[in-house]
Amino acid sequence: MTRHLLTGTELDRDELLALLDRADALKAAPLSSRALEGRSVALIFEKPSTRTRLSFEAGIFELGGQPVVLRSGDLQLSRGESAGDTARILSRHMAAIGVRTGPHARLEELASEASVPVFNMLTAGHHPCQALADLMTLREAFGRLDGLKLAYVGDGNNVARSLALVGAIAGVEVAVASPQGYTLTGVPGAHITTDPATAVAGAHAVYADVWVSMGDEETADERRAALAPYQLDDVLLDRAAPGAIALHCLPAHPGEEITAELLYGPRQRIWDQAENRRHVQKALLELLLR
Repeated sequence: MTRHLLTGTELDRDELLALLDRADALKAAPLSSRALEGRSVALIFEKPSTRTRLSFEAGIFELGGQPVVLRSGDLQLSRGESAGDTARILSRHMAAIGVRTGPHARLEELASEASVPVFNMLTAGHHPCQALADLMTLREAFGRLDGLKLAYVGDGNNVARSLALVGAIAGVEVAVASPQGYTLTGVPGAHITTDPATAVAGAHAVYADVWVSMGDEETADERRAALAPYQLDDVLLDRAAPGAIALHCLPAHPGEEITAELLYGPRQRIWDQAENRRHVQKALLELLLR
């Protein structure tokens, strides 16, 4: 049966931990696997990307495969061809299909008609590959996942949702602090608050994301005003557990959601997160194409 990764909740705990173990091994020996030898993987980018594109392209190459990057204008999707028909065609040529798009329903439609694995490189609803890299980074920093607490401060967006959903599978407590009107939804049982200090109490990591995401430019001033009290700085990180680290999925805007002192200082693992995207995504591709 074809496996997809659309939200991250397709993984059970044992699979998730095994995937992270495999990612560690691939990080230690990046050219040790030829799992994609002679195969091509489609990477559809309807949203701009730096880390996602670089990490998937490099990772597929390291696995012996050929990444085929497709922008919106490269596909007949831009001229009205359905996601379903696109999936049928891609399935005849590609070993797997990655999609970075807006509405999550578009990804689901494509996956429903694909006969090869489809994986989520970002939608408005979920960002599971980022969450997997975040878990890998947490485990590197603390040697475990069980019993850790991660606090996310800012807009309750796709990154926050994926952290809460995938973190729960791994045994990580995730608390999300957002202002009214920006609250995380769609995660029953998640620890939600409007108070950053409450969220970070006892946290081993504090996580920030941009205040103005792609598509939010028209409300940029409003968003910055609402989210200003949620800036990740040394004062907020000091309220977390001793030895707590700062995390950020990037791109960052120093002086807005995170201070430059934290972003480039010794109390963060942000650049490790960015690198770990490649390693954990390689492990994911191996799993989906097994």
